[in-house]
Amino acid sequence: MSDDQRPIIIRRKKIIKKHHGGSWKIALADFMTALMALFLVMWILSISSEESKQQVADYFSTPLMVALTSGDKSSASTSAIKGGGDDPSHAKGEQMRIDLRRQTRPSDVRRHFQGLQERIKRAVEDDPVLRELADQLRFDITREGLRIQVVDSEQRPMFELGSDKVASYMDRLLRTLTPIINEVPNEITLSGHTDSLPYAGGERGYSNWELSADRANASRKVMLDAGLDTGKLLLVTGVADRIPMDGVESDDPMNRRITLVLHTQESAEFIKRQGYFPQDQAEYEALIRSQLEQEGNFTDQQPLK
Repeated sequence: MSDDQRPIIIRRKKIIKKHHGGSWKIALADFMTALMALFLVMWILSISSEESKQQVADYFSTPLMVALTSGDKSSASTSAIKGGGDDPSHAKGEQMRIDLRRQTRPSDVRRHFQGLQERIKRAVEDDPVLRELADQLRFDITREGLRIQVVDSEQRPMFELGSDKVASYMDRLLRTLTPIINEVPNEITLSGHTDSLPYAGGERGYSNWELSADRANASRKVMLDAGLDTGKLLLVTGVADRIPMDGVESDDPMNRRITLVLHTQESAEFIKRQGYFPQDQAEYEALIRSQLEQEGNFTDQQPLK
């Protein structure tokens, strides 16, 4: 057969249209679900209280080993071998348990101070003499710890006028607080405050500076006489009228007060490093931040504890 007689064969490629499948739908559904969950979490956080947010932050900032062992288990070993780690009956193993116990959540620390505050309130309420001083006690749980302020009043002054002589009910109150303070591991500071009424000689002679320091020291002596552990006392200071109470005039008798702070471990160590106790919260945070920066341990996301 000649070339001219050969049949012409035309080959056409058959195109079969296939369905794209549903994999993209699954990916889109996953993305939308994640996006909805994100917005839900953001909405819940926006309506949550500060305490709830702090508890969430505490949960995620707690080391896994401490969380699994509740912060106090001898089996909290970093060894990959089951049963590995230090023997808790030995000194090194015991130290490990102490270190883990110290890594508690801030919420646990707050509960500790709340319980301590309730104990003090009950002790005051159970004493018929001290019960009359209940309205002169101020409690605050701050980053430093539990702050107890015993404020003055014209009817029941804590000290004799212009003197560091402790009144009988103030003496009784300090002796009631001392055994409770001895039962907890927190170290303490004492500071004395006065109102702005000056002495006749001004600040060059005996002034509110000396008076506030003398009153703080007189309170220290009463507590020592009542059996206070001397190792718990970090600092005794007098700040005169420089830190008035919020919402009152500088010459108000309420400014005449003694402030006792039971410190957290972090706050106590900070005082030991700095050598003094910052009275202002902003100053405290600034100094903590500065200290962390000097040690190279600070990041913008790091919470101040």
